[in-house]
Amino acid sequence: MYINKIKLKNFRNYEEEEITLGPNINIFYGDNAQGKTNIIEAIFLCSIGKSFRTNKESELIKFNKDIASVYIEYEKSDRDGKIKIDLNNKKSIYTNGIKIKKLSELLGNINTVIFTPDDINILRDGPQKRRRFLDIMIGQLRPNYIHILNMYNKTLEQRNNYLKQIKENNKCEELLDIWDEKLAEYGEKIYIYRNEFIEKIKDKINKIHKNITNEKEEIKVEYISNCAKKEEYIELLKSRRKLDIIKGFTTKGIHRDDFFVYINNQLVNVYGSQGQNRTVVLSLKISELQVIYDEIGEYPILLLDDFMSELDEKRRKNFLENIENTQVIITCTDKIEIPNLNYNIYNVKDGKINKNY
Repeated sequence: MYINKIKLKNFRNYEEEEITLGPNINIFYGDNAQGKTNIIEAIFLCSIGKSFRTNKESELIKFNKDIASVYIEYEKSDRDGKIKIDLNNKKSIYTNGIKIKKLSELLGNINTVIFTPDDINILRDGPQKRRRFLDIMIGQLRPNYIHILNMYNKTLEQRNNYLKQIKENNKCEELLDIWDEKLAEYGEKIYIYRNEFIEKIKDKINKIHKNITNEKEEIKVEYISNCAKKEEYIELLKSRRKLDIIKGFTTKGIHRDDFFVYINNQLVNVYGSQGQNRTVVLSLKISELQVIYDEIGEYPILLLDDFMSELDEKRRKNFLENIENTQVIITCTDKIEIPNLNYNIYNVKDGKINKNY
């Protein structure tokens, strides 16, 4: 799988730009605030349907413009495809010229794995980022997962609103049974999906991590959840009902799930060095890439935003050795060279892209 063409119109700081990519490594370099990350964002938008930088799609439209568009042509082993996204008052998504009605129709057309500077701290930050890591990976491969997750979140919002009404207006507590039942139903399904993919990651990550660390570290991943079974989740909600009413929100559930990572039996986010945290995130991302390969039979596109600067030369080399046969989009401030590998290199300046020959 690889992208061969990107067209941007009034997207971020690009007025009108067309980029032709190679099937291997593509490096975009230039000073900060020139538009490098915007290229990564445009690809991610066409893969997931959302930006990884903002929830406000108006921010994606060039200043003083009313409409923006991103167009991508890609090739997979069994077909070619085209994705177009128009942004104005609302977002319109087209696959092969046909407007789609549901986001699930976009997911899985272009599979991506993204690595941004924020991901370096994915283990040290809160569990929300770790859940997001799982949600993005699973959603690309199981579009129905996103539908179930959205239904869970809507039900959770309704339950939280009713908890506040019980506290403020003495509403009937027994009506919470309705939301408890639905939350547990959706939660069990979400758990099954997440647990499945955690197990797939476990199968990959120890070997990958040993390769990166020259056999010095053993890594383990543990999924933490209270929602393995519907009946247990319902009982948990009932047992915490008084507390939930006092607080005005649902204190336990699939929306609080997490996973822990251990190096040599010690929690990496507590006891690991900055270098170890970075290496573990590398291992997670390569595991994600290989899980997607196992699922669809070809490697996803790897998006590395300002990533190489976070690694020393040794880690950079070990990382690149694990991503053969993959289209890679790299952004960086300094022009870099990658010995013994084929790559294209582009300079980005003021929303203009020039290919170096």
